[in-house]
Amino acid sequence: MTNDEFAKLAMSFQGVMEHPHFDRRAFKVEKKRIFTTLQESTNTANVKLAPEEQLVFCEFGDSIYPVPNKWGQQGWTTLQLKDLDSQFVMEVLNSAYRSVFAK
Repeated sequence: MTNDEFAKLAMSFQGVMEHPHFDRRAFKVEKKRIFTTLQESTNTANVKLAPEEQLVFCEFGDSIYPVPNKWGQQGWTTLQLKDLDSQFVMEVLNSAYRSVFAK
């Protein structure tokens, strides 16, 4: 998956807006809560999952794993986009969007 493909998937959800976030592109729900970020230089994304969903998705291989710090313990999960197909990424994004939108 390319950075542009990922950005299009992230923007396909209702009420999502894109904003810069440090060295990343952030995708927010209702201008407040980030559900995913994209770091174009490394072709990686971080998504905010519920901890139990993080456990399930991370079983699918080495290209999806918890962020290696306290953020990861809160559900933030890294995706190596070049190794993942759009259908899988869309499932992950859908979970992240629902998790953040519900709050």
